[in-house]
Amino acid sequence: MNQTLINAFRTNDAPVLKAFYHSSRSVFLNFGKKYGLDEADLLDVFQESFIAFRRLALSGKLDDVSSSAQTYLFGIGRKKMYDRLKEKKRSVPLEPNLIEEDAEEPIIFVDSPELNPRQLKMQKHFKALGKKCREVLTLFYYRGLTIEEITTIADYSNPNVVKAHKSRCLKTLRKLMMD
Repeated sequence: MNQTLINAFRTNDAPVLKAFYHSSRSVFLNFGKKYGLDEADLLDVFQESFIAFRRLALSGKLDDVSSSAQTYLFGIGRKKMYDRLKEKKRSVPLEPNLIEEDAEEPIIFVDSPELNPRQLKMQKHFKALGKKCREVLTLFYYRGLTIEEITTIADYSNPNVVKAHKSRCLKTLRKLMMD
């Protein structure tokens, strides 16, 4: 993460923050168009994401993040866009990382009236998992966040804890699917 930018948040360096805000805003709005939100919603989501990013910078939680500031900001924004779509009860476009890779047929974690029997079974067992398991699997597979991003967003101590937790959750889910 760009330490100069993090320091700019801490010292309230207006020119640096303004430059980051404006350069990220236009790219974010283009990035967000594929999610089907109107411009007003995208602007709201960007503003909320920027504020969340600022809070993380001020709290020191971004000091050890290895991704770029813009990538991290977009990760926060993507989660907020999905939440906004969920509020509006809209479907989310299918992305490759939503699919379980070793399954014979795609399994996605979305509510849809056209789910096949295997997907319905997956949905039922997914809902039976614990809250933390659902959160980690949703962030990784549904939201497409990296292990490092999940570590920060879900407040885990380090990426290895997230990997181990995700692995245990998937193992549990696979076991439930076999029953």
